[in-house]
Amino acid sequence: MPETAPGFAVIGKSAPMLDGKARVSGLAVYTADMTLPGMLYGKVLHSTVPHARIVRIDTSRAGALPGVHAVVVGNEFPNRYGILPIGHDEAAIAVDKVRYIGDNVAAVAADTEAIADEALRLVQVEYAPLRAWFDAEESMRAERDLIHDDRPHNIEKHYSHNFGDVDTAFARAHLVREDRFRCPAVTHAAMEPHATLAAMQIDGGITVWSSTQVPYYLQRTIANVLEMPESAVRVIKPAVGGGFGGKSEVCPLEVIAAMLSKKCGRPVRITYSREEVFFTHRGRPSQIVDLKTGVDRDGKILAVAAATIQDGGAFCGYGPVTVLYSGNLLAGIYQIENLRYDGFRVLTNKPSCGAMRGHGTVNMRFAFESQLDMIASQLGIDPVEMRRRNLLKPPCFTVNNLRVTSYGFPECIDRVVEASGWRERKGKMPRGRGLGVAGSHYVTGAANPINRSDMPHSSVTLKADRDGAFTIYSGASDIGQGCDVMQVMIVAEVLGVDPSRVRLVAADTGTTPVDLGSYSSRVTFMCGNAAKRAAEELKKEIYRVSAEAQKASGKPIPQNFDEALRLALEASGVIVAHGHYAPPEAARGGHFKGAGVGPSPSYSYSAQVAEVVVDEETGEVRIEKIWAAHDCGRALNPVAVEGQVIGSVSMGLGQALQEEMIWRNGFLMNPGLLEYRSPASCDAASPDIESFIVESIDPEGPFGAKEASEGSLAASIPAVANAIYDAVGVRIMELPLTPEKILRALKQKKKAAA
Repeated sequence: MPETAPGFAVIGKSAPMLDGKARVSGLAVYTADMTLPGMLYGKVLHSTVPHARIVRIDTSRAGALPGVHAVVVGNEFPNRYGILPIGHDEAAIAVDKVRYIGDNVAAVAADTEAIADEALRLVQVEYAPLRAWFDAEESMRAERDLIHDDRPHNIEKHYSHNFGDVDTAFARAHLVREDRFRCPAVTHAAMEPHATLAAMQIDGGITVWSSTQVPYYLQRTIANVLEMPESAVRVIKPAVGGGFGGKSEVCPLEVIAAMLSKKCGRPVRITYSREEVFFTHRGRPSQIVDLKTGVDRDGKILAVAAATIQDGGAFCGYGPVTVLYSGNLLAGIYQIENLRYDGFRVLTNKPSCGAMRGHGTVNMRFAFESQLDMIASQLGIDPVEMRRRNLLKPPCFTVNNLRVTSYGFPECIDRVVEASGWRERKGKMPRGRGLGVAGSHYVTGAANPINRSDMPHSSVTLKADRDGAFTIYSGASDIGQGCDVMQVMIVAEVLGVDPSRVRLVAADTGTTPVDLGSYSSRVTFMCGNAAKRAAEELKKEIYRVSAEAQKASGKPIPQNFDEALRLALEASGVIVAHGHYAPPEAARGGHFKGAGVGPSPSYSYSAQVAEVVVDEETGEVRIEKIWAAHDCGRALNPVAVEGQVIGSVSMGLGQALQEEMIWRNGFLMNPGLLEYRSPASCDAASPDIESFIVESIDPEGPFGAKEASEGSLAASIPAVANAIYDAVGVRIMELPLTPEKILRALKQKKKAAA
């Protein structure tokens, strides 16, 4: 790729993150690093039982302990909340009953962590146990001891969609295949734990610093629970040490820290232990996928019927979005004219599941891309050719009204096929070595906001300063993906100035305009468009004011932008412009129930080839190499795109080979980074990754850009599963793809052949 894209001075040139030096030198300030005068330490008491009514809580001994300044229980702040307006079922501290091991029962604020820990040991809780539900399929049959009384059979949501004439299409299919796939729960394993510092102000307001992806939603939630006006709540996001979706919901400790600070009038900081982070969860749900696909003799997809059961844990969270993404996005990568989908989000007595990188799509793509390979094998069609025969023809609307404006998937396939030597090597490698291919895609932000509002999704204010610099005020949250430098690059490009002249103030609800947050890969497209529009407006205003000043004073006509800027600032003192973005109406989907989840202004695409070596004696899988091509529209910052693609692939490979949350009667057996095996650099799940940037140039993205941070993850898992099949001829239908499962499958295959 050239140093800069043709026709641009800044766009297309790799640039480091604005806080990159601070992060690598240890100078970056994370929430857990922060202290304030008089700060207290908060600790939370967690339930030791999975499902029970709270009969009595006695906090008197804890409150009397020297050094304890506040103790709170649920009935003091009972207002419920949730990230979605249809799911306000969660209290920061349990009010009537506990719903999972780890649920919050009480909290204290004390002079030291040791005193806070001692105070928690003095709290007495009496429980009346209820039947606990740990298996989603069993939970769906519940008649009593419901997790929430207003959710019959513990079903949080059931969506049923039917497009086209599915049954007729199946009837005329040459081949129909049905399979069941299972995926366990996995979690984010971010390096930085959840942490929040809350401080009541002398004017009656409260300021909250928190490791969050969604400052605006956190502001609203704290205002609701503490019964304060939103204007009295200020949320500031410091450096974030990894989000991946785990901090895109309001986390209970964020609200609890504010509760404690309000009660005692002192700053209170809560930092979760690693075990508490795991028990908070909000990761990818355990999921069963039943998939039925019918094709004609040439492998053209005629009909798809998919059903999924998601184990959502104890609360709604992002549940309706998670289960809808699994179904609605099925039609967004291949041509499917007849589609049926049934999605169940089921409550269980475990921590709530939520958004995790590739939210909603990852497990379904494992199933679909695996089944495509099975069908290709039965028909004798090359797996790459199978995918090419089912490509979309953009620009187009899918059968469920997703609008596809740019589609680099075919080029992604071409790039990885060529680089991997697929044509020359597929089917010609020694036994135990195999190649697998898979595709994936993702939204570039949600076309409909999760707060059901007509407000802009992103807003940016841009100010020209007398020192010749420009300051961006943006509510967008940089969580490591590089959206801060992205905004600087866009503004610098539009204004025609060096990026060093552009400053940024971000993610502070007290000083920056509203941005809905960092989730669903929305920031580059939405905030980037807002920043671009603000810069365009500022540039127009500078020339307008300078022209009026020149005309009034008779001064020479400005010969360049800097002269115009100087003249305009002399005349007005300050120049400010605003930019906003909301998706066009055409991108917002259909009118059926659940249609609002899945539509996006644009979609990214990825194709991957995995090369693996399988040891048939041990079942061990070694991933030799991954070739990954990602269609991100225009790459505004190529090094950032490459980093995100490699990070997505690495996270996907962890889920493919080793990651899973292991539960026993509602208790998490591996709540730590030693027991939960996310990939390290020496693992088999950390191979050589060769990435390719495909630029389809989206017509509505800022300078043509779209998603780059999540869409590659989902292809990694089925690419490895398909490569394992190519290597040793066994198909694993349940993640992770462990040696034990491979050995079992090899044994069964040998027995069947005998």
